[in-house]
Amino acid sequence: MNLILDLVIASRTLAEHGVIDAYGHASVRSDRDPQRYFMSRSIPPELITAADIMEFDLDSKPVDAQGRAMYNERYIHGEIYKARPEVQAIVHNHSPSVVPYSCTDSTLKPIFHMSAFIGLGVPNWDIRDAQEGSDLLVRTPYLGQALARRLGGHPAALMRGHGAVVVGENIQRAVGRSIYLEMNARMQFQATLLAGAEGRIVFMDDKEVAANTSWQNYERSWQLWKTRALATLAREDEGRRATGSA
Repeated sequence: MNLILDLVIASRTLAEHGVIDAYGHASVRSDRDPQRYFMSRSIPPELITAADIMEFDLDSKPVDAQGRAMYNERYIHGEIYKARPEVQAIVHNHSPSVVPYSCTDSTLKPIFHMSAFIGLGVPNWDIRDAQEGSDLLVRTPYLGQALARRLGGHPAALMRGHGAVVVGENIQRAVGRSIYLEMNARMQFQATLLAGAEGRIVFMDDKEVAANTSWQNYERSWQLWKTRALATLAREDEGRRATGSA
């Protein structure tokens, strides 16, 4: 149950920070069976409760659908879990400051310490390399596999004209990386404007990246995000009880 609640908190936190809106989704690998994962039914992430969480196998087939609608791009999650046994959580988002880096020659680089993981590499995946004429959505296992290959062993990958996929060894790391990826993209753009054509931007070097990524788990941020989300859930529950809709 704690894992399910953490997934609810993750989804709502990502929505609160504008990393996902009505679209995008997070998942977490089952702690009972590594060949299963949890993800919500198709619903805006900001509205997710524990009752919305579904269980899937790694082929992204629901264990018990109960007639519920599912995210079209759930194959992103299943195929990455297959390819990366160490990954325990995944976020797919349409982070607005990140998307421009997916369709230009500008490369995301770590500009501040909270986003040091970018220094481990964030490759860009163009869906046209796998399928031309698509709607840019990862609707099939084949496209999920192509994205997983491009992600490789990296912490995140951009998706051309679409968004990003971010992974972590636990759910708070996947959420933290997603939020700070968006912040880094925004700061990098601001620094580029300040520096101008002849200016210089000082990014983190490899030693600084290594010094941060070895421990960075966003525990304090997660504590804050969890407290906020739990308070919101409590208010919603109280409201349902007050109106008799619980």
